[in-house]
Amino acid sequence: MHRTDRSRRRLLQAALAAPAALALPALAQSFPARPIRLICPWPAGGSTDAVMRSLAESAGKTLGGQVIVDNKPGASGMLGPNELVSAKPDGYTLSQLTIGIARLPHMQKMQFDPLKDFTYIACLTGYTFGLVVRADSPVKTVQELVDWCKANPGKFTFGSPGNGTTPHLAVEEFAFKAGIKMQHVPFKGVAEGMQALLGGHIMSHSDSTGWASHVDAGTMRLLATYGSKRTRRWPNVPTLHELGYETLADSPFGIGGPKGMDPAVTRRLHDGFRKTLEDPAVLATFEKYDQSVIYMSSADYEKFIRDQYVKEKEIIEKLGLAMKA
Repeated sequence: MHRTDRSRRRLLQAALAAPAALALPALAQSFPARPIRLICPWPAGGSTDAVMRSLAESAGKTLGGQVIVDNKPGASGMLGPNELVSAKPDGYTLSQLTIGIARLPHMQKMQFDPLKDFTYIACLTGYTFGLVVRADSPVKTVQELVDWCKANPGKFTFGSPGNGTTPHLAVEEFAFKAGIKMQHVPFKGVAEGMQALLGGHIMSHSDSTGWASHVDAGTMRLLATYGSKRTRRWPNVPTLHELGYETLADSPFGIGGPKGMDPAVTRRLHDGFRKTLEDPAVLATFEKYDQSVIYMSSADYEKFIRDQYVKEKEIIEKLGLAMKA
């Protein structure tokens, strides 16, 4: 009798567990049941906005639903990650995650902990950065920039898309290694920075390739890019690396959601965004803004951020930009 009772209990437990076991794939199969909001934490009209819209359109087709881009510019691209902290972990609120999430917590108090507060879905691509001046600038090369700054300490201004962004810190690291002082002017995005540079309010701007059309039109001069290799689009423009100033260069970004997302939904979103990297329209947008495919799975992306968090701490402390205790 005792064995019979135990057998019945096991059958009952198995019966109760069966719906739960089936729930994960069933939930994933029905997802998405409504539009997904994808936060682009940069202004409309910039290079990131264009890339995010291309990814959203492509992912929506694969997922069988609509992915709507919502621009939330400001705070060095952190307004999207900030929203994820309080969003429901149902897969309907996502955001672009830049390398800044691993860096800015070392510079200032943040609303999130990158090691605890996000679900990392997939890394997809990364930026090409460069430093531009107006075409009529007396500075024509990086060496001339160094010479000018040494003769006029702290007077050469450069814009960036915000404090703690890679375009900001790459120039800070360059200036540190060159032994010069430059004055930083933060903006919300590349479009705002371009207006300031063309208007003569700043002397240079460091950013992703939203400046490309101005360089190609001859209204701006590209002094250097920051990658380890020269770009295919501007093969005659040197990198800071080859000029002897090894700086922050790689800046992959991807898609994330709130912590605690259902693994089946995360997997479905991952597969949907992974498929975008085979879409000719997406790849053409990458090409337009000199971005390459930098794919990482959910697990690899999370590990990358954890490792980068440690590296960024060392860089920030070296530059003297660490948050004061």
